[in-house]
Amino acid sequence: MTQSIQFGIDRLLADPELRRPLAGRRIALLAHPASVTADLTHSLDALAALPDLKLTAAFGPQHGIKGDKQDNMVESPDFLDPQHGIPIFSLYGEVRRPTAAMMDTFDVLLVDLQDLGCRIYTFITTLRYVLEAAAEHHKTVWVLDRPNPAGRPVEGFTLRDGWESFVGAGPLPMRHGLTMGELGAWFIAQLKLDVDYRIVEMQGWQPDAAPGFGWPLGERTWVNPSPNAPNLWMARAYAGTVMLEGATLSEGRGTTRPLEFLFGAPDIDARAVLAEMQALAPEWLAGCKLRECWFEPTFHKFHGQLCQALQIHSEGPYYDHAAFKPWRLQALAFKAIRRLYPDYPIWRDFGYEYEFDRLAIDLINGSPLLREWVDDPATTPADLERAVFADESAWTAAREPFLIYR
Repeated sequence: MTQSIQFGIDRLLADPELRRPLAGRRIALLAHPASVTADLTHSLDALAALPDLKLTAAFGPQHGIKGDKQDNMVESPDFLDPQHGIPIFSLYGEVRRPTAAMMDTFDVLLVDLQDLGCRIYTFITTLRYVLEAAAEHHKTVWVLDRPNPAGRPVEGFTLRDGWESFVGAGPLPMRHGLTMGELGAWFIAQLKLDVDYRIVEMQGWQPDAAPGFGWPLGERTWVNPSPNAPNLWMARAYAGTVMLEGATLSEGRGTTRPLEFLFGAPDIDARAVLAEMQALAPEWLAGCKLRECWFEPTFHKFHGQLCQALQIHSEGPYYDHAAFKPWRLQALAFKAIRRLYPDYPIWRDFGYEYEFDRLAIDLINGSPLLREWVDDPATTPADLERAVFADESAWTAAREPFLIYR
């Protein structure tokens, strides 16, 4: 089968001339389970098989380089790769920033991470941290670029100053619309880093092309970049449904369709919530189909309990890429639940991504603005629309110089 799209890793493997600047230098790879070539070979194995490259180390982000740790704050250890005989360092274990000793094992770091296009996905923060370390230790970073499966749309509040965290790497909106390569260039400019940086660009990526609108549907196989990212439909909804990680409501972990639900709970009437959403802001339900359903999680929230839920269908005839607004959709679900159940304990109070003194929902949104809007009975969808539209417009302009793929 002829592929009309080439990811960064595929171009690097196919073109010796592209690899020439790496000759004689010690190479490290930052990768995860979805770091695969067009024929589904893991990038670590594909690079190790090249006689002209000297692979000396590798790094794994959250969930590990090849293995899958299921939940947040489940750490991966360092280990020696039995096949290639190189150290594999965890950037989601004892440290989340690479140490000086780790940085000393290589000259060039190749970053090959499949992102979901959402600010809170921790691979973005790991990219920022390795760029900062590379600037400090005078190392080279190449990003082997991959698609943003959520495409170019922008949505959500910009992270406010002082709200940086492992799920908030900088003043980005929830749905940023950049690839990892483009994000790296933005970080370097934003943080004023002096680092030798290169993007191995994709060839043939068309972020606005149907039916994938970001992901080359039918051309490339989807491999989970994290355990609960099983398909493109989850990636489309994620910029909204990830907010459920900061709520007591189930996001569908423990089911086969995690993070494709606006909520699941045994004590909430899904049909009533949907009716309230339609009454409050019907325009925010555009671009998808919401379906009332039931599930019983096999683990995580409401384990073993039958939950009512609303599933988001962002595929097939129901999907309109330009109209679909997952962040607004999730915000509206919260608002409807708050109006129907004023005393319901929506917000989860627990340690989230190594933060213990701020609510998870606020860390996820990069400020308390979303939660305050939900909890204030006087606020309306129009209030939220005005506030967030200003942020989205500003970001759309700010990211323009960093867009590679037109």
